[in-house]
Amino acid sequence: MPKYVMEFIGTFFLVFTVAAAAVGGWAPLGFAPLAIGSVLMVMIFAGGHISGGHYNPAVSFAVFVRGKLPMNDLIIYWVVQLAAGVVAALLASSLLGISASAPLAVDLTKVIVAEFLFTFALTFVVLNVATAKGTAGNSFYGLAIGFTVLSGAYAVGSISGGVFNPAVGTGITLLGVLDWGSTVIYIVTHLVAAAVAGVAFRALHPGE
Repeated sequence: MPKYVMEFIGTFFLVFTVAAAAVGGWAPLGFAPLAIGSVLMVMIFAGGHISGGHYNPAVSFAVFVRGKLPMNDLIIYWVVQLAAGVVAALLASSLLGISASAPLAVDLTKVIVAEFLFTFALTFVVLNVATAKGTAGNSFYGLAIGFTVLSGAYAVGSISGGVFNPAVGTGITLLGVLDWGSTVIYIVTHLVAAAVAGVAFRALHPGE
C-alpha cells in the first residue's frame, strides 16, 4: 500500500505543478519547465525508495517491459497515477481557477514525433539510472530524470506542449488544453515510446 500512496502523491504534485505553472501561467515567462522538472526531481528523491518514483504510466510501462514491475503492480500504478492526475486537475481548476481558453492547436504528425522522442528519452533515462545494476545505489537519479523532462519541455514544448506522461495528458485535457481525441494519440505515443525504451534497455543490458 505505501508504494501506491507514494505514486498518488508524486503524480498529484507533478500534475498540479503543470496546471499551475504551465496552464495557469503562474510561473514567470519561460520558467514553467524549470518548475515542472524540479517538482518531479524532488518527488523522485522523496519517494523513489518507496515506489520507484514513476509518477507516469509510461515510465511504469517501460519498467514493466524491462521486467522490473509485475503486471498487477502495473495496473494499480496506472489507476493510481491517472486518478492523481484527475484530482490534481480538478483541484487546480477549483482552487486556482485554472482552465484553458481553447484546446491547443497542434500538428499531430509533429506531436507524435516530439512526444515519442522525449518520452523515449525520459523512460530510457529512468531505466538506466534507477533500475540498472551498474547504477544501483546512486544518488543522482532524481536530478537526471527531472532534467530530462525539463530539457524536453524546452526543446519541444512549443510543438506538443511537452507532455511525455499520460497522467499529465489526462489532467490537462480536463483543463481544456487538449481535446480527448488528441489525448488518445498522445497516450498511445507515450506507451509505444516506453515499450521501445524497455526493449532497447534489455538489448543493451543482456545480463539483466
